[in-house]
Amino acid sequence: MKNTNKYLGNELEYISKVLNSEQWSSTEGSWCGKLEREFANKFGMNHGIAFNSGTSTMHTALVALGIKPGDEVISPALSVIMNTSTTIHANAVPVYADILEDRFTIDPEDVERKITSKTKAIMIVSVYGLPCEMDEIMHISRKNGIPVIEDNAECFLSRYKGKMVGSFGDVSSYSFENSKHLSCGEGGMIITNDTELAIMCRKVGGHGFKNLQADEGRIKANLDVFQNPDYKRHDEIGWNYRLSEFLSAIALAQLERLDELVKMRKESAEIFLDVINDYDFLVPQFTPDYSDNSYWALGVKYEQDKTGISWYDFRKVYVDNGGDGIYGAWSVPYLEPVMSDGNFRKRFPKIYENVSYAKGSCPMAEEVQSKLMVFKTNYRNLELAQEKANILRNTIESIIK
Repeated sequence: MKNTNKYLGNELEYISKVLNSEQWSSTEGSWCGKLEREFANKFGMNHGIAFNSGTSTMHTALVALGIKPGDEVISPALSVIMNTSTTIHANAVPVYADILEDRFTIDPEDVERKITSKTKAIMIVSVYGLPCEMDEIMHISRKNGIPVIEDNAECFLSRYKGKMVGSFGDVSSYSFENSKHLSCGEGGMIITNDTELAIMCRKVGGHGFKNLQADEGRIKANLDVFQNPDYKRHDEIGWNYRLSEFLSAIALAQLERLDELVKMRKESAEIFLDVINDYDFLVPQFTPDYSDNSYWALGVKYEQDKTGISWYDFRKVYVDNGGDGIYGAWSVPYLEPVMSDGNFRKRFPKIYENVSYAKGSCPMAEEVQSKLMVFKTNYRNLELAQEKANILRNTIESIIK
């Protein structure tokens, strides 16, 4: 069957049930709670807390872990800006660790080099769906007493040495944004085995209501108590990061098909790899035999010096021939204007006045980033993936003599 539509499961049925109910907010309804329980169970964890984005999950994790103004948070130099921006939202200082040349994920040795007395969290990213080197990361974490936040926005159902990614760190973050394996347009999830941390995450994301619990996001469950004028409602400062019942219903239907959705990405990647592996100037992200890559996308280094054809010209010919657009990797975060020009200092001048970032800080990340061609894997049927891969081969054969 050709999967021409991403939403082929129970999405419409569940949305209709929400529409026909009187509870559209997660503060009163039950769809969000069901999503949280089933998501945590899918990943073998005790607690799940749903959020309105995979960015608010990371900010929440930092606040819940007790990150204070001026603390340092280590994150990889090849990632989206959100790892940086959430660190700054928490009034902490981003510190960047370089990456492994062949895997594009954070280099544990550089993480250890970057640790100081101010380091209070390590935020790792499973880039394009490949798990980080978790044994080494967790050894560093335990040795130094520094918690680990797993950013698995691009990594669903991958395993590292047989263990599910998302179950290693103190807290793990997932995104349900439109391009992700599981999507409801915008949304996210935190999972953890730490009950006290789960309670704090719940409160940070839910206005600090004191009656929130690790596994209960409804704040109006007992109206006789909640509506009492003498009742004191808040014992923490929080934000409104809650996920609605509508989006929870969509995400739940997607969760029911998650194995199928991940399988499609992996099979699409393999179709492209059958072409890419025939050419030495295309070097795909290396997946060790003890790791399972869920391929949110297929990252490939393009060695331009072997072809004499620029990154841009290669992409243009491929697109002109009918191929899907090849994406460039995100800029190294500290070279984004908000960081390199110092605009981030406006957030908290007293903390950031002497903080600066310069080109060359993480040379491997800078080199790899400039070469990366990122191929989509989000195809709804394998026939279309094969068609685009054939176009890639024909493109290569026509321009590479």
